[in-house]
Amino acid sequence: MKNLIGVIVVLLALLGYSSLFTVQEGERGIVIRFGKVAQDEQGLPIVYEPGLHFKLPVIERIIKLDARIKTLDGQADRFITSEKKDLIVDAFVKWRIEDFAKYYLSTGGGNQRQAEELLMRRINTGLRAEFGARTIRDIVSGERDELMEQALIQASESSNDLGIQVLDVRVKQINLPTEVSNAIYERMRAERNAVAREHRSEGREQAEIIRADIDARVTVMLADAEREARQIRGEGDAEAARIYAEAYNRDPEFFAFIRSLEAYRASFGDGDSVLVLSPDSDFFKYFNQMQVLEN
Repeated sequence: MKNLIGVIVVLLALLGYSSLFTVQEGERGIVIRFGKVAQDEQGLPIVYEPGLHFKLPVIERIIKLDARIKTLDGQADRFITSEKKDLIVDAFVKWRIEDFAKYYLSTGGGNQRQAEELLMRRINTGLRAEFGARTIRDIVSGERDELMEQALIQASESSNDLGIQVLDVRVKQINLPTEVSNAIYERMRAERNAVAREHRSEGREQAEIIRADIDARVTVMLADAEREARQIRGEGDAEAARIYAEAYNRDPEFFAFIRSLEAYRASFGDGDSVLVLSPDSDFFKYFNQMQVLEN
């Protein structure tokens, strides 16, 4: 009997333990009863707030869903404007679960990945409609906020059947497709190269003008310098001739003697010079006089 009571106590303890469950902060719990979402007396789904709760063991199963605000940041996609121009648009969405029962049923048991895929399709549909109604100039110049506002409205309306509340839709970046960007880059590069060639040509022209002007100035300066040098040289020669003439006029005989000595030094200074002259030549005039004086 005691063993039977012990078994019953253990079973009751296990049943009591399995009937308790905890919902964490940031979560909500829905009750699945016989494979369906349990409802209260008013026909509304039973949703448990954070805290400790009870459920019917074995019969009821609790599915916990994330009730926090989530960010869906998908891959950039291609959109077409009213001009039939392609744009690569990168956008993100802020969303949260509004109707937990509907979310559970529409997303295959609360599969968040499936929910985000369905939501992103509807967001892209709304964005395509908004981009398709505007030109690139309109999108870039000032209608971006209006575009995101309209996309948010459409996304909110289209996601009701998913049990999702879309809080915000934002366009992060708008780019041209790679092939278009490359073509624009190449065109800009060609334009810049043309401008650079024009500037280089103008620079070479200016360089030639400056170089010719400098060459002309240098030629004039050299000619002036040569003229001044000749003038100074001529003045120096004239001054030297004047000094020689003045010295000669003061004592012609002494001047002739000095010049003869300079001639002797220049002729016999190296000791190897040989002159063939007549003894009575004027060149030996003062030399012969010195010999006579010695005798």
